[in-house]
Amino acid sequence: MSTVATINSADNCPCGSGKVYGQCCQPCHAGAPAGNAELLMRSRYCAYTLGLIDYLVTTTLPAQQTQLEVEQMRSWSEQSRWLGLEVEQVTGGAGSNRAQVTFTARWADPDESVHGHRECSDFKQIGERWYFIDPNHSVKAGRNEPCPCGSGRKFKQCCML
Repeated sequence: MSTVATINSADNCPCGSGKVYGQCCQPCHAGAPAGNAELLMRSRYCAYTLGLIDYLVTTTLPAQQTQLEVEQMRSWSEQSRWLGLEVEQVTGGAGSNRAQVTFTARWADPDESVHGHRECSDFKQIGERWYFIDPNHSVKAGRNEPCPCGSGRKFKQCCML
């Protein structure tokens, strides 16, 4: 049984920002770049609540995207009841292409056991887009080698952490 939410533009955004979905995460889900790492974090949480797994993949650092376990992400998204997101702290970002967002996400499993996950996530801006750096997948390439994301640029000029 899927617990993925449905939402209208005028509904409160699941990310907990206090804004309506159409003025918060929906533009990102429709393809607009997130203006900062916090908005990307919020839009990723919201994507889990809505089952937007393709969005989660495309907003992960390009060099890590092929390593993601997409079906596990989809299953977790569909089988969980999403209870809320609290963004605690944002550092970096303004004037830098790196940022960290400390947050706690809460959800309930199908057996109704409630969980919370607190994390300080890293984000990197490449061009106009922010990307989540997945701590579960390393990125390995030499500084002057082609970037594993396939951009055609050197690793040091693209996804190098």
